[in-house]
Amino acid sequence: MLSRVADSLYWTSRYLERAEHTVRLVDINQGMMLDRSETSAERRWRRVLAAIGYPPNVEWNEDVYALVHKLCFDPSQLGSVTACIIAARENARQIREAITTEQWQRLNQLYHEIQRLKPSSPSETQLAEFAPTIINGAHLFQGVTDTTLSHGEGWQFLQVGRFLERASATTNLLDVYHRDVYLRTGEVLDAYEYLEWIGLLRTCTAYEAYCKVYTADLTYERILEFLLLDAEFPHSIRYSVDRMHQSLDAIQQESRGLQATELMRVAGKLKSSLAFAQVAEILAQDPAKYLRGIQEQCHCIHNLIYEVYIQYSVQTALAM
Repeated sequence: MLSRVADSLYWTSRYLERAEHTVRLVDINQGMMLDRSETSAERRWRRVLAAIGYPPNVEWNEDVYALVHKLCFDPSQLGSVTACIIAARENARQIREAITTEQWQRLNQLYHEIQRLKPSSPSETQLAEFAPTIINGAHLFQGVTDTTLSHGEGWQFLQVGRFLERASATTNLLDVYHRDVYLRTGEVLDAYEYLEWIGLLRTCTAYEAYCKVYTADLTYERILEFLLLDAEFPHSIRYSVDRMHQSLDAIQQESRGLQATELMRVAGKLKSSLAFAQVAEILAQDPAKYLRGIQEQCHCIHNLIYEVYIQYSVQTALAM
């Protein structure tokens, strides 16, 4: 596969996953502002910005409508939902020959839908229709991808982008909640803590799945175990890393002349560390350090993917 095609497939999937994660995070936290609790709007918006990597030119103390507008609707704002959808569509446009008509139609339709929903001013910003449009659009793209695209190398690159982005985003979200909620529980009421854990689970689409495993007994230890180590829940870090590793392995099998030994070693090490980890051991040490370690390994995997499949040398290309 051409490196430009692999690159565009990888980023199409990453941008769509990022858009869905961001709009869900903003929508749920904005809804939680309606609840009278011990926490302040300042603290919640600080947490939202930390979870998405402190985007430039966005301040927590802005007017709430202006803040949500920048995070969701401003195409010039790096990392905004709209900017991610535009970037995903542009990447797909450049490789129309590598994707199906149904995939392109879904992305193109989603792009035009968000243009229609863009408010004329920040004061008119509403997420009631925008958030479901983004989430449903991302899910429909994944659905037509699985049912209309051959599950070969191109499909695998889409999976790698999707699950690497998901693992990284969920890890960062858990790290933020660890520092902002768990380490400060002595300062707040139990009711507040309960509400915050519900918000975390809903952001990861995990509330119902969690309750089926642990009932409605919300504790940090169980939530950490579920979102970090559960092998069957699609938004857990372990599940995402397992699927990413599976796709990387499939790509390696199909590639000729490309040495992915170091990439597979790092990805396999991360996969094994999650498969054999126990939440009691993580809590006995330093959960924040453990989560940051996962983030660093995800970043390393991204760099190695580029080194092996995107930016390989001319000598390697000639030898293929």
